[in-house]
Amino acid sequence: MMRSVATIVRLRWALTFAAMRKSVGQTIGYVVGLLLGLGGVALVAVLAFDLGGHAAEIGPFRAGTVLVDAFGAIMVVMVQVLYLGQRSTLSPGRFALYGIPDRTLSLGLLAAGLSGLPSIMGAVALLLWSAAFRPFGALAVIVQLVAALLAVLTIMSLSKLAIAAATSLVRSKRSRSVLYIVAVLFFVFVMQIPSIMTANSGSDADVYEAAVGVHLGTDMRFDTYSGMADVLAWTPFGAAFQLPFDAMAGAWGPFAARLAVIAATVALCFAGSTACLRHDRLTVGAAERTVTARGLGAFGRVPDSASGAIAARLLTYLRRDPRQALFFAMPLLMTVLMALQSRGIGEVVWMGPVMGGWFMFLAEGNGLAYDGRGYAMEVICGVPGTADRRGRAGLLAVIGTVYLLILAVCVAAFTGLWYGGSDPVYAIMITGVSLGLAYASLGVAEIVSVILMYPVPSVDRPFSSPQGRAVAQGFFPFVQMLGTPLTLVPTAVAGVVMAFAGAFGSDAGWLALGACALVNGAAALALGTWLGGKLLDARSLSVLRTLDGFASLQQ
Repeated sequence: MMRSVATIVRLRWALTFAAMRKSVGQTIGYVVGLLLGLGGVALVAVLAFDLGGHAAEIGPFRAGTVLVDAFGAIMVVMVQVLYLGQRSTLSPGRFALYGIPDRTLSLGLLAAGLSGLPSIMGAVALLLWSAAFRPFGALAVIVQLVAALLAVLTIMSLSKLAIAAATSLVRSKRSRSVLYIVAVLFFVFVMQIPSIMTANSGSDADVYEAAVGVHLGTDMRFDTYSGMADVLAWTPFGAAFQLPFDAMAGAWGPFAARLAVIAATVALCFAGSTACLRHDRLTVGAAERTVTARGLGAFGRVPDSASGAIAARLLTYLRRDPRQALFFAMPLLMTVLMALQSRGIGEVVWMGPVMGGWFMFLAEGNGLAYDGRGYAMEVICGVPGTADRRGRAGLLAVIGTVYLLILAVCVAAFTGLWYGGSDPVYAIMITGVSLGLAYASLGVAEIVSVILMYPVPSVDRPFSSPQGRAVAQGFFPFVQMLGTPLTLVPTAVAGVVMAFAGAFGSDAGWLALGACALVNGAAALALGTWLGGKLLDARSLSVLRTLDGFASLQQ
């Protein structure tokens, strides 16, 4: 068994060096990754030695260490699933033909992950973090050194289980779509946890200080963080990071219990990964259940025109494509996040629909790339570019309008609009602004998607990351994000004029501002649809050639 495990580890590094010799881009990527890793290790080392130079308050130090490290562990697992979990060189499916026993293969993949550059850098950083425990004695430093290795083992075990479950158990397109949407939304939510905690921590202390004018001190303000740290310390993500503090306090009972949590996590993850490998081996090649549609579907509910057919095709795609459907969850997610950070201020919650309208149509900014080679049929049939843009913009505008109006009603109910808890005029004005932003964003998207395209992952592998044009993938979406507010400059100018005229002293002024934003957004949508159609007519063959190149990156 151990010889097979060692072979898989050697194979991992052999493939890495082979990729670096084959591609200059791969070599540059590995060098950049190495430099970033070394920079992170150096930062941790400097911080650890600085903190170790003087005795820190044990309460804040423990809470900060457990929270930050546990949050980092969660992020590592999520990134493994979202970015590295598909099409990996050492993915389990690539070993299906070699007859390696499931337990041996699972152990080999775990060892290969532990020997990788990210694991090595993480282990070095956590080992160096032990320097911060110097003021608390040699026992704390020694336990931290052991806990660092246990933490890396636990995180890698959780990552391997998550990847094995995502790749082996999720077979159908529908289940992959659901997993993709849930995973990305959870990732975004986890990223906002620090902001939510900061916004809600110490709220009672703030009220008390404002009332009596007395500063309560640091310890009371860390109550919220300490409570969260206590919870995470009993989970696989934070148990290892709590071990040094248990040793310092002489709490050997909890110390042993947390060791049991770590051991059970590693054992269960190994068993789960092995079970996923066995399931994958026994069900490989199984046919996916097919669903036969009746009638014309969406094509029977649209006008009998070229733009109507384009709208029906887009609607059919949206129902089956998790990559685009994900963006329609953003307004709701942002509203929920704003509600969690509002601290009872209803106006803050209303920022959710505004930001949602701004970001909801980011996928349409690269809509032709999401369509892929399906656009070839339009070119063959000679569909005018204006018909394509009208069909897409019309459908998305209807979806966005209904969605944001329903969301506005929900926010109004949540903030207490019906019983005087929120200003109705403010609610109407913000709804107009959110719709105007959505329309403007859609208008910009109809232009940007014709001239600034970038590769997207395959619909069958939404977790994968297509190689090529990395700068474009990171930069082009910002063109739409930053261009959308520029289209609402007339609304901003009108607002300034109305402010100098004193129009905001009455409800009519605020309602006029919302109406102005709505009209401005609709005008931007109409202009963007027309101009995008003209550009598509001029660039149709170039667009088709570009999309054909993108399709080759998804193979």
